[in-house]
Amino acid sequence: MARRLLLAFAVTLGAAVPAFAAPPDTITLGMVLEPPNLDPTSGAAAAVDEIVYANLFEGLTRVASDGSIVPGLAESWEALEGGGVYEFKLRQGVKFHDGADFNASDVVFTLDRARGEESTNAQKVLFEGIESVEAVAPDVVRVTLSGPDGAFPWKMAWGDAVIVDEASAANLATNPVGTGPFRFGEWRQGDRVTLERFDGYWGEAPALTSATFRFISDPTAAFAAVMSGDVDAFPNFPAPETLAQFEADPRFKVTVGTTEGETILAMNNANPPLDDIRVREAIVRAINRQEIIDGAMFGYGTPIGSHFAPHHPDYVDLTEQSAQDQDRARALLEEAGVTDLSLRLALPPPSYARRGGEIVASQLAAVGIKTEITNMEWAQWLETVFKGGDFDLTIISHTEPMDIDIYARDDYYFHYDKPEFVALMDRLQATVDEAERSALLQQAQEMIAADYVNAFLFQLAKAGVADARLEGLWENAPTQANDLTGVRWKM
Repeated sequence: MARRLLLAFAVTLGAAVPAFAAPPDTITLGMVLEPPNLDPTSGAAAAVDEIVYANLFEGLTRVASDGSIVPGLAESWEALEGGGVYEFKLRQGVKFHDGADFNASDVVFTLDRARGEESTNAQKVLFEGIESVEAVAPDVVRVTLSGPDGAFPWKMAWGDAVIVDEASAANLATNPVGTGPFRFGEWRQGDRVTLERFDGYWGEAPALTSATFRFISDPTAAFAAVMSGDVDAFPNFPAPETLAQFEADPRFKVTVGTTEGETILAMNNANPPLDDIRVREAIVRAINRQEIIDGAMFGYGTPIGSHFAPHHPDYVDLTEQSAQDQDRARALLEEAGVTDLSLRLALPPPSYARRGGEIVASQLAAVGIKTEITNMEWAQWLETVFKGGDFDLTIISHTEPMDIDIYARDDYYFHYDKPEFVALMDRLQATVDEAERSALLQQAQEMIAADYVNAFLFQLAKAGVADARLEGLWENAPTQANDLTGVRWKM
């Protein structure tokens, strides 16, 4: 999916404990959704990366807290032949959690596995441009591409591109083995995942000796768990209506940052009458974004008019192009000859979808469009909507950074499938010049907005609550991750 669709946070409420009872070298975090597995190279759920990215698994490069791309398992890299070849210099002395040595052969295996015919990688498109991967030396890898790709180091920073060992790759879903500062402890399904500090880590040892991720989907229980001290932090807090209470309590700190989460009312462009641009525009024109932000998110969120993050320097504000206009919506439906329209609206568990879905249904009803709402669990949504394409409308937040290229995928769940957009993305991939890349990204935003592919609602805010003595948690979310490498308790 954009792979890793935003759905995170939550904890099962346990026995109440005093508010600052957590030991100074451990942490318990809340997450809304439990991941379906722990293998970031074979699934689309954001909850996977929220546990394992930078903690358990590492890639050649990685995303830093400010969104920049920094060295990971590759200490440096060089673009050759105009960006058509990349040579990565690997770190030495790195070990996997099971004691196996890391070297260039692991990179070759990982990239070949990700791009292979049998690959189940949710972001297989990241690897499609690779023609060959060669271990030049134990600590040097050369990747030859089918053409120049100025974004290749960035692609290697995705959670889907983390490096794995062939010996342990088959069991990553339930027994993940990586090279990160934490190793897998246990998974009590329905309750928690625990990570433990890896003493053989190649880099600076984290301050924490262990980390527990606990799962809860109920906002009320999440509030109680934080307030009681049952969890130390909820990086993506699901009850924004209670943030004022935490802000008034000196035991806690509240942070409101940005995410890469474009929240959209996605439409199945292959299903009549949604294959008619007039019907799609009518749906978009029925929507009032601010009502959804206020009603579902208690004011936290930034309106968007295309699939692009407002904090990005190449963002184009297209919200006025698709502003609410109920009279135009009714006229477009009449022009398209669509009467008595009833559409299925599939809603996954996050509160932005469930709460937002009720508001969207009311707004659509105001222009004569009926909706049949189905509340789905995460696994059901992935299987039925994302993989199966069996839906008319759905609300989801796409949390992968710079993922506008999903609109060029012919098998993607909303089935845009426009050759001109595919050609635009091909040009973008082949372009190294930053000014030209910027212009192409702006054209891409304008094209999908003009085609009313989806109703673009808002950019998800990252509202988090934590014990006031914790420091080092990310305020913003340039990728879906709870990076614990710099987290520590202030004494």
